[in-house]
Amino acid sequence: MAFHADSRTGVFCQPECASAPGEAAVTRHFATARDALAAGFRPCRDCAPLLTGIADPAWLLPLMSEVESDPARRWHDHDLDMMGIDPTMVRRWFIANHGLTFHAYTRLRRLGMALRQIQHGEPVSRAVVASGFDSESGFRDAFAQVFGNPPSAVDRESSIWVNRVATPLGSMILGVHDDGLCLLEFAERRMLDTQLGRLSRHMGRVFLPGEHPLMEQTKQELDAYFAGTLRHFDIPVQTPGTAFQEAVWHALREIPYGETRSYAEIAAATGRADAVRAVGRANGDNRIAIVIPCHRVVGSDGELVGYGGGLWRKEYLLAMEQAQAFHLT
Repeated sequence: MAFHADSRTGVFCQPECASAPGEAAVTRHFATARDALAAGFRPCRDCAPLLTGIADPAWLLPLMSEVESDPARRWHDHDLDMMGIDPTMVRRWFIANHGLTFHAYTRLRRLGMALRQIQHGEPVSRAVVASGFDSESGFRDAFAQVFGNPPSAVDRESSIWVNRVATPLGSMILGVHDDGLCLLEFAERRMLDTQLGRLSRHMGRVFLPGEHPLMEQTKQELDAYFAGTLRHFDIPVQTPGTAFQEAVWHALREIPYGETRSYAEIAAATGRADAVRAVGRANGDNRIAIVIPCHRVVGSDGELVGYGGGLWRKEYLLAMEQAQAFHLT
């Protein structure tokens, strides 16, 4: 596939994209996306030229928009039928991507909304009505089944709020609590369930779908990063782990934008030059992709090795950063 790039906007597109440069534009052509990135162009948000074959299904965005427009709504299969969406297809997709059915997801979404209301001082009776439950007893039973405690015993510190965020490299799972960002992983990453379990145990919290002010800040900073206008993330992060893991993750954040470091150099930065393999494991255990830039760690010969989000994403991120760093210097 050839990619078309507009020198005026700095964007490259698939040829069939409606936003692709016309004949009057100052157009350049590239055989690969890497070549376009290396030349300083960024991917078009409309056609997502890097996402052929891996984008979310077309029905997902309108469905989730409907869910978020009325989070208290109780969904049934006939509601999906009315939208022209096959309930079986939705069920299979949610199980594959979230580990639970769509109906379980929306139920958990309603419980999460109720939890936030209770944490902010709303009476349980009001939270029951606002979250779409028929009775207070049914709500209390469902609440206790998920959180292990009745509503009156749950405090503000008990949850991690999670949601999906779209990026030019595909959907990511975003997790925050009041103290900061604690999760940012590509949705189809292998071992994601394992990482979620470890994080939940480390922090003693449960995951709930929902919104939080820090999510919007994270999304804005990610947008600026992919647009090439942000080099350093300001979002506060929470990285529970061993002392060595935290030392490695701190060293990762010290790698300048547009540069790379070897595993041996990161080991030396932690004061344990002989712990190269342990650095590799800690790098792989990083739960906050991009913001804690584990993609900037390469082999001693500069080879791209080991990235949970896929080596093609690592290649993209490094090429984008290096092109932007060269362009802005």
